[in-house]
Amino acid sequence: MSDTRRRVKVYTLNEDRQWDDRGTGHVSSSYVEELKGMSLLVRAESDGSLLLESKINPNTAYQKQQDTLIVWSEAENYDLALSFQEKAGCDEIWEKICQVQGKDPSVEVTQDLIDESEEERFEDMPETSHLIDLPTCELSKLEEIADLVTSVLSSPIRREKLALALENEGYIKKLLQLFQACEDLENSEGLHHLYEIIRGILFLNKATLFEVMFSDECIMDVVGCLEYDPALAQPKRHREFLTKTAKFKEVIPITDSELRQKIHQTYRVQYIQDIILPTPSVFEENFLSTLTSFIFFNKVEIVSMLQEDEKFLSEVFAQLTDEATDDDKRRELVNFFKEFCAFSQTLQPQNRDAFFKTLAKLGILPALEIVMGMDDLQVRSAATDIFSYLVEFSPSMVREFVMQEAQQSDDDILLINVVIEQMICDTDPELGGAVQLMGLLRTLIDPENMLATTNKTEKSEFLNFFYNHCMHVLTAPLLTNTSEDKCEKDNILGSNKTNTICPDNYQTAQLLALILELLTFCVEHHTYHIKNYIMNKDLLRRVLVLMNSKHTFLALCALRFMRRIIGLKDEFYNRYITKGNLFEPVINALLDNGTRYNLLNSAVVELFEFIRVEDIKSLTAHIVENFYKALESIEYVQTFKGLKTKYEQEKDRQNQKLNSVPSILRSNRFRRDAKALEDDEEMWFNEDDDEEGKAVVIPIEKSKTEDDFPDSYEKFMETKKGTKILNFHIVLTFLVKQSDSLSTTNARIPACLPTCLGKSGQAKESEDKENLPKRTSSGGFKFTFSHSPSAANGTNSANSKSVVAQTTSASSNGSSSKTTNLTASVTATKGSLVGLVDYPDDEEEDEEEESSPRKRPRLGS
Repeated sequence: MSDTRRRVKVYTLNEDRQWDDRGTGHVSSSYVEELKGMSLLVRAESDGSLLLESKINPNTAYQKQQDTLIVWSEAENYDLALSFQEKAGCDEIWEKICQVQGKDPSVEVTQDLIDESEEERFEDMPETSHLIDLPTCELSKLEEIADLVTSVLSSPIRREKLALALENEGYIKKLLQLFQACEDLENSEGLHHLYEIIRGILFLNKATLFEVMFSDECIMDVVGCLEYDPALAQPKRHREFLTKTAKFKEVIPITDSELRQKIHQTYRVQYIQDIILPTPSVFEENFLSTLTSFIFFNKVEIVSMLQEDEKFLSEVFAQLTDEATDDDKRRELVNFFKEFCAFSQTLQPQNRDAFFKTLAKLGILPALEIVMGMDDLQVRSAATDIFSYLVEFSPSMVREFVMQEAQQSDDDILLINVVIEQMICDTDPELGGAVQLMGLLRTLIDPENMLATTNKTEKSEFLNFFYNHCMHVLTAPLLTNTSEDKCEKDNILGSNKTNTICPDNYQTAQLLALILELLTFCVEHHTYHIKNYIMNKDLLRRVLVLMNSKHTFLALCALRFMRRIIGLKDEFYNRYITKGNLFEPVINALLDNGTRYNLLNSAVVELFEFIRVEDIKSLTAHIVENFYKALESIEYVQTFKGLKTKYEQEKDRQNQKLNSVPSILRSNRFRRDAKALEDDEEMWFNEDDDEEGKAVVIPIEKSKTEDDFPDSYEKFMETKKGTKILNFHIVLTFLVKQSDSLSTTNARIPACLPTCLGKSGQAKESEDKENLPKRTSSGGFKFTFSHSPSAANGTNSANSKSVVAQTTSASSNGSSSKTTNLTASVTATKGSLVGLVDYPDDEEEDEEEESSPRKRPRLGS
């Protein structure tokens, strides 16, 4: 495999001073017998042919540019360049060249002497004389001067000598005098030559020449020369723009004349680089590196001088926040700070830190809070740009400010709430400003850039603040547009859909999509806070209303929000989803989509595929039990059949576990006569009252509104824990107590399991026959348990498939209450483990769901 470090492109300079690509290959340095010395060899990577064979001449000036470029001249009009793919390869070959010439590899130019042709030409001249004679500066010599300037650009040494000659003789000012004469005489040919001369002098890349050319005395004439490009039919009017159109505005009078001069100079030079000069080629970029540096250091100097003038900045802040300041003045002040912050990006990190700390100290954030709430669109836009600089610099600084502010101000005027309101109220149809503000909000609430110290945790403090003071502002448009009242107004007359229809205004849809994107980010990164908020506001139900939007991108955003929640595989979320029947709008959207194969279809199928692959049992059971009939016709993917298979496998496993309990108790060796059983039974219940009086038992005879659904996650987990303890207690009772005393009387054994002990239970024959388990063909007993609210309350439902045995008030030995509670706790969902507690919905909701499980007709159902 070829070494990429040695991979190069070979270029030669043609007669038009343009670089021609001669091919790509791999370079090496080796001794060539024919050339009698070390040479550079480049072989083509395509066929291995020789692209270049050049002897490293001890007197040739090689120049390294941009870390990956080596340029040299082999003859007066034959310049070569190697452009390396990697810096390491360039450094390696550069070291070989320097080794042959006996030079230090740290230099960028290997020779301080002129090439051979120049040496012959000037060999009789004293060393102190200029090596390049400049023609007389007059109109008739302009063409000769232009040719000279253009010819030296390919040779670094000759460029250096020409620059020195121009500097020493004050030649530039003489040329500019000629420009004025040519313009007065309307000498087009001379003006075209002057364009070539001035452009060539800029490419000499010498800071000392720039100081002369960009001085107040010369710069406008330099711009004038660059207007007369020979390639243009008519000259440009750059000077007219700089003097008449571009206006320098002083928001506060600048008394420092040096600072004023720097600001003017920097603007004009930036204009020359960005507007007047053509885009440089890859080999000309290095020619203007000094020009870029010139602008850079000017900006650094301007920022430093302004930053040190605290009186000036204090006055700017005072006027910015003063209510008496008129709108035009405030707009100029904000634009000044915007440009000021943009200049600061050129500073080194240490200087930039000092700059923003100075602004923070002077009160930039309170000032932004005022101007971001103004009606002027330009002011708000500029303030947003300034805010973005601050957030990018230090999110922690902004967070600290808003938390301190919350202790003194109302929620409505908090900086973050002002930002959120600006996002919501963006008038741009494409919401460009809202997108920018949403990105800033995401940066502020991102835990990844929050600091944790020994004394405090910024993450917990700020997130508590955000969810208490700001989240309601962010979600307000979402909750408003998905409320029942709003959606009733937007319902389509005559539609057969009973679900709510979200607003179809495109701009509103765009805004809701942005809010959902931010909320999805919160689900991924804020576990505790967002979970509480979703539960308290029933947020997912409201979000899924948007599945009915005609804007597919908004429906996908709602689906993505739910997908992130399910992706957490949090049983608390799963319980919330199944309890609220929140898959219904998703499945309706899939069915309404019909046979269209689009992104919505794929996203919904992927959601269910994730549940199948991850084997989320609670969601699988809910989907199959409630929606499989509507989904079984979808056969182009195996997702839904796979869910049914998973569900049936799990159901079989639970049935096996359930049936294993009575099978242990069927052994005849535990039988004892009824008299002994009664005595032991009395003793066991007496002990149980003393020892087990504080056992965890789930009463379900209470009001349903109290036990419907736990108010908090902690209560839910505590309830589940209690249920498991109870189930263990029931099974343990059979395994341990029955070895000493066994009876069929229901006073001692929970009512749902009394007759599974065999045929010796004569005392129980008068009990209700519905409480008897059915004997299977293998001789065991089959138990069925109800999951419906009516069964759990002791009523017989006409369509119930299972029965829960109930003990009556006539239960013997006064143990009716204990037995009833134990019985009630052993209810379970269809085919699930004994001991899973069902929290029924409110009675009205249950009746509605039993009669009409789907709120809208489904395709293919």
